[in-house]
Amino acid sequence: MAVARFYHLTRDPPEALLPVLIEKALEQGLRVAVRGRDPARMEALDAALWRGDGFLPHGLAGGPHDADQPVLLCSGATAAPDLPNRPGCLVTLEASPVAAAEAQGLERLCILFDGNDAEAVEAARAQWRELTAAGVAAEYWNRDSGRWTCQARHPAD
Repeated sequence: MAVARFYHLTRDPPEALLPVLIEKALEQGLRVAVRGRDPARMEALDAALWRGDGFLPHGLAGGPHDADQPVLLCSGATAAPDLPNRPGCLVTLEASPVAAAEAQGLERLCILFDGNDAEAVEAARAQWRELTAAGVAAEYWNRDSGRWTCQARHPAD
């Protein structure tokens, strides 16, 4: 079962952290799904994943080869545990939902939220409460010190 890792973004947009998280998951042999609410945002992420030092293999959901994608960018407001690429890692953006049962079936879960947006912060807090109440372990990560550090765990160590 995955630990739900909540990443509190205050300095950089998700596009800065997302490639790092994807690369780490791919290095572990995991397929990745990135779930957001806005289709236009996912199209922008699709373009952003082309980088100067390489390409992260990915596709936008809705194509004929979704099941074969090592990284699949999905949009929609509902949780979809039957993601076609069968990810071991799920990254959510824009307060996209994650059901506890879905979290329990993953090896890695990353929830990215904009710390400068009060609604996004409250949505992340609600997700934390919902997931931990269902028995999913959770960690809160921020970058206040200049590097990512885990500031809280549930259950506490």
